[in-house]
Amino acid sequence: MKRRDNIKLLLAGGIGSTLVMTESCKADEAAAQSNTTKSGLYGRTEEEIAYDNKLYAEQFYTEAEMKTITVLADIIVPADEVSGSASQAGVPAFIEFISKDMPSHQLPIRGGIKWLDNQCTKRYSKVFVECNTTQQIEMVDAIAYPDKAEPAMKPGVKFFNHMRNLVLTGFYTSEIGIKDIGYKGNTPNEWDGVPDEVLKKHGLSYDERTLEVCLKVKDRNTVVKWDEEGNVVG
Repeated sequence: MKRRDNIKLLLAGGIGSTLVMTESCKADEAAAQSNTTKSGLYGRTEEEIAYDNKLYAEQFYTEAEMKTITVLADIIVPADEVSGSASQAGVPAFIEFISKDMPSHQLPIRGGIKWLDNQCTKRYSKVFVECNTTQQIEMVDAIAYPDKAEPAMKPGVKFFNHMRNLVLTGFYTSEIGIKDIGYKGNTPNEWDGVPDEVLKKHGLSYDERTLEVCLKVKDRNTVVKWDEEGNVVG
């Protein structure tokens, strides 16, 4: 089973569901619209739009920190034959936005990045983003599995768990992530009306005009008019 399939199973089983529920309302806006003007969003009040625009205009993480967030995000959710990576879904922008909207994320992420860079400097004599791919994966493997991590890696485990939850929240509430899991939302179908046996049970039936006008998919957008006796007219 591929890594992405495992992630989907974890999400379906409720892992990280609290984080998803509390933050997904912001995720689609932050990920999908990170590089556009924030105004006139459907369902947002003027006060909410002004607040969002204020946050978008600010920058919390440094350029170096954003590079680290991007690399980690793509290690957690890499691109595959089905869809793009976390960064292609706008996850780094989501994390930047949510950290300003919910400042409780700021210290754990910034502190975690510093811890990660210190560990890589000790191991490889360079910070995380300057390490090669093999070194980066080696470092991540040391903190990605809580049950296997050494005691000295506990701060890194806590940081990586935090990052993983944010990355999955951002990815699977983005357009790319929603397509990746095959979610189609509410889709129209063809309704054939109340079953005949139910109508007969209550002594009812459709008249031919109703059947002709109301139960055809091609006529869905047609406005139907009824007379005082309940018959379709026009």
